[in-house]
Amino acid sequence: MTVSRTGRILVCLLVFVMAVAEVQENISPECKQFLYMGTPPKGLEEKPLKKICQFYAGRPRFFTLYDIYSHIPVYSAYTFKRSDGSKKVDVPWMYEPQLSTVSGPREMQQLPSEDLHKSFEDAQAVLEDYSNSVIFERGQLNPDEHQALPDDKAATYTLTNVVPQVREFNIGPWKKHEHTIRRRLNNYCRGTAYVVTGVTTSGHTIRRHNMDRLGIPTYLWSAYCCVDFDHNAPYSERSKFPAFAAHGLNDRENNKVQEMTVQQLEDFLKKVTYVDSSFQVFYDNCVPPGSPNSALHPS
Repeated sequence: MTVSRTGRILVCLLVFVMAVAEVQENISPECKQFLYMGTPPKGLEEKPLKKICQFYAGRPRFFTLYDIYSHIPVYSAYTFKRSDGSKKVDVPWMYEPQLSTVSGPREMQQLPSEDLHKSFEDAQAVLEDYSNSVIFERGQLNPDEHQALPDDKAATYTLTNVVPQVREFNIGPWKKHEHTIRRRLNNYCRGTAYVVTGVTTSGHTIRRHNMDRLGIPTYLWSAYCCVDFDHNAPYSERSKFPAFAAHGLNDRENNKVQEMTVQQLEDFLKKVTYVDSSFQVFYDNCVPPGSPNSALHPS
């Protein structure tokens, strides 16, 4: 069978469009950079979760696994950038076009006026979902204070990166934890730090117009992996490398964030959320390739 030149061009264009699509069946190579060893957490139920390579200003910025029914991310995975902790507060909130329309642009877009939301709000959150709640705030899983460049900070202001956080928890224990991790990684991580921050849910929702709109996280959890760290750091900090984790109750009370090993976090999540027995946040438990405990062996 012969294919015309025009046909070949159309095929090539189609392949190109599919390769750079922001909502992806498989994680693209350019988005694997945000995952330790290019590998996402394993042992999570895949459906109806969507893989989003979060593009902003022409570049991938981080990776999100998104639940289109609860309208919140399951987790966001990103690489930490040394930062002074400043926030970029002049960024309009954005949404992900391709969650609703495959042919939509691959980059996150500024939210349009409310009367245009009907075209995509079935698949994702809109600002109105948060507007009437006095208890919950938009809490970023990839926080802007863990990024350094203005565009990396701006990219965190997409509703596919936020979950309903109880205000007292968001501005209190969880914010303090984000500060702690920023200072620790700033001071003692010498290479790339890979961070995964996610949630657990138990069926409670925020409703709008008598419809379930947003899943309310029961716990927030986070873990980082940095294999190249300062071995001369004080033991209290050195003992938290190459990987460490934490979780906190998303509530007004009893919401202290507890730090723990990644394995302890995995055991906790196996008890409180839908993951299988193989659940693992980081490939090979963040053991550096080539080390005696690594599953990777030189050929």
